[in-house]
Amino acid sequence: HSRGMPLTEEGINSVDLQQLAKTTHGFVGADLQALCREAAMKALRRYLPQINLEDEEIPQDVLDKLEVHNGDFLEALREIQPSAVREVFVEVPNVKWTDIGGLDEVKQELVEVVEWPLKRPESFKRIGITPPKGVLIFGPPGCGKTLLARAVATESEANFISVKGPELISKWVGESEKAVREVFRKARTAAPSIIFFDEIDAIAPLRGGGTGDFHHTERVISQLLTEMDGLETMKDIVVIAATNRPEHIDKALLRTGRFDRFVYVNAPDAGGRKAIFEIYTQEMPLDGDVDLDRLVEMTENYVGGDIEAVCREAGMRALREAPDIQMVSWRHFEEAFKGTHSSVTKEMLERYSKLDETLRRATERDPTALAHYG
Repeated sequence: HSRGMPLTEEGINSVDLQQLAKTTHGFVGADLQALCREAAMKALRRYLPQINLEDEEIPQDVLDKLEVHNGDFLEALREIQPSAVREVFVEVPNVKWTDIGGLDEVKQELVEVVEWPLKRPESFKRIGITPPKGVLIFGPPGCGKTLLARAVATESEANFISVKGPELISKWVGESEKAVREVFRKARTAAPSIIFFDEIDAIAPLRGGGTGDFHHTERVISQLLTEMDGLETMKDIVVIAATNRPEHIDKALLRTGRFDRFVYVNAPDAGGRKAIFEIYTQEMPLDGDVDLDRLVEMTENYVGGDIEAVCREAGMRALREAPDIQMVSWRHFEEAFKGTHSSVTKEMLERYSKLDETLRRATERDPTALAHYG
């Protein structure tokens, strides 16, 4: 479908069809045709300033210069979804590790257990080890769990199937189990892929915990366990789940071969908070009196979502003061703190820390650890 297209062949914008082939998992012929067409449209838009729109034809000298860059294909990939996964909720993430402030240890752990197995499977085979198939990310609300999942999908160059737990639950008998089967079927078709279950505790709550219809919960968990166990013979599929309440997840999911790798996302330290402030203020015209180090001191126990709220509110305070204001000043941040606060308490962080310790003991196969879990 790229035959006849003026592809850039040299330099940093050169089109690498081999690399594109590797990143278009699950694409059928019609999808690739649409991708090439969209890339050509992206290229044409770059030349619009040189074209008189009142002319009936594009001048030949412009056509002679027109080239389709690799970046045009990368932008098109964000808009063209593969047919194999179009029926489920699919995102084309554009979040990179550099877009997430702090959390360096967490990011490195996800690189090792998700990105490396998907991008370097031959290395694991050579060493003779099997990477985890399921990763549970947990921590307080607003700490960046979903952002981390999107980033690792972007960096892994894998198809990303995002499922919100509550949306998967149906009141009709058998529909929830069918939805679980469909998610995994699509993931197998589109491998390499990442399945992301957000709010996994809504799909697989602790059985016997008084969370509603016992038989319905039992069927959904059984289906999820069956699919997870089936991944042992499958390559190039990783399941990531996120939750604020790991103690409410059924224990059967936390055993070997299922969600057996636990990643705790704590509130960021001072260095992490400064990095987050830098990210959320990089497009903000700050007055010289704005001291990020001082903001860091004022935001102990703030998570990423809280810091984003502070920056957004400071910007809104500035606009309320004067719609044509040119700078955001320290006073706007001071006012912002009056309307925002940390969503995480010290007691909550202590509780999560204890949960992390319990789950890590379970990872090390302490037989008594999960007995007291939940």
